[in-house]
Amino acid sequence: MILDAGIILIATFLGLLVIGVPIGICIAVSSMATILIALPPDIAIFTTAQKMVSSLDSFTLLAVPFFILSGVLMNHGGIALRLVNFAKLFSGRIPGSLAHTNIMGNMMFGAISGSAIAASTSIGGVMVPMSEKEGYSRPFSAAANIASAPTGMLIPPTTAFILFALASGGTSISALFAGGLVAGCLWGLGCMLVAYITAKSRGYTTKIDLRNTSVRKVITDALPSLFLIIIIIGGIILGVFTAVEASAISVIYTMLLTIGFYRTINFSSFQVALIKALETTGVIMFLLAASAAMSFAMSITGLPTALSGIILGLSDNPVIVLLVITIMLLAIGCFMDIGPAILIFTPILLPITTQIGLDPVHFGIVMVFNLCIGTITPPVGTGLFVGAGIAKEKVENLIIPLLPFYLVIMATLILITYVPEITLFLPRLLGL
Repeated sequence: MILDAGIILIATFLGLLVIGVPIGICIAVSSMATILIALPPDIAIFTTAQKMVSSLDSFTLLAVPFFILSGVLMNHGGIALRLVNFAKLFSGRIPGSLAHTNIMGNMMFGAISGSAIAASTSIGGVMVPMSEKEGYSRPFSAAANIASAPTGMLIPPTTAFILFALASGGTSISALFAGGLVAGCLWGLGCMLVAYITAKSRGYTTKIDLRNTSVRKVITDALPSLFLIIIIIGGIILGVFTAVEASAISVIYTMLLTIGFYRTINFSSFQVALIKALETTGVIMFLLAASAAMSFAMSITGLPTALSGIILGLSDNPVIVLLVITIMLLAIGCFMDIGPAILIFTPILLPITTQIGLDPVHFGIVMVFNLCIGTITPPVGTGLFVGAGIAKEKVENLIIPLLPFYLVIMATLILITYVPEITLFLPRLLGL
């Protein structure tokens, strides 16, 4: 039955995906088809519906729509240019200063908005044309923008870690946020290293003129936005409030900031932001419910146990097992969005990593890091195609400039995978 279930699940899922069916429907239909192998139709339908509804009965899930709304409001609130100006204060005298500004801007705006696409669009839309005017190669500027955009999915607050915490059965969100902060900063620093070496070799030494810029005004404009990150990360990690409370606070703070302080959002744009947040939340909630159905389908057919046996049968060496899982996640990330991938594969892979002694927090960070790479790699990486569109450059022209960034990002992945203390020292230092 296990072999039949695996064939039906994979074949149905891939078949529907290939013909363009939305991924949530693909998950739900393939799960139902698999469950029908083990249960009579009436019981299968009732039980699957029950599992889907009960999966959404979680207080922790309230954090998702709040963080999404906060991010959408920030994206609509004209925050990007203020963060770009702030980043210039730190990168103005470094070779490749505009590329560094782009990378730092993506890290800050991505963390605030929680979206790699929003960061790439908002920051890259400003920096790539500016860099080209200053003599930078457009493919290089686009590559720096694309490569650094996913840092916002690692630097909290981010829904990716919330989804992992739910799918894993209660891993500490605070610990994941703390470890993700370290991983995201390492990713960003790696991109800045590549940008520095490339700029040095090509003579991109354009210095940003700050003489006519009021440093105090730049800081005053940007700090209220950055303060949101401090409030959320600090509050959660120090135990002042939970992730759900932090998400609600982030919405209130963002509304006060964009409507009251910056005055960049009016009633009409606020309505647009609410609708956008509602649509995104609906998609994520349906994916979560459908993934619960898939988890149930796999559990009653014994697929996770069979897969665990296959992977552990290759070797009982943790180094080899981690390598196999890393390659698997990199391949998954190339074809599947990060949310569904976390929800589907966490229940399958977490027991395997636990069996070889891997800390769940460490695995969560490694998993999200792996899947983030898939957002900027062919053939489906949305970040790659959006970044190319922003730069008005063909994707094939960006692969060569992206290679050094890919190499450094992969080196960082190997480092955090095989040296757990790099990402776990901060959670442990804070007692999480």
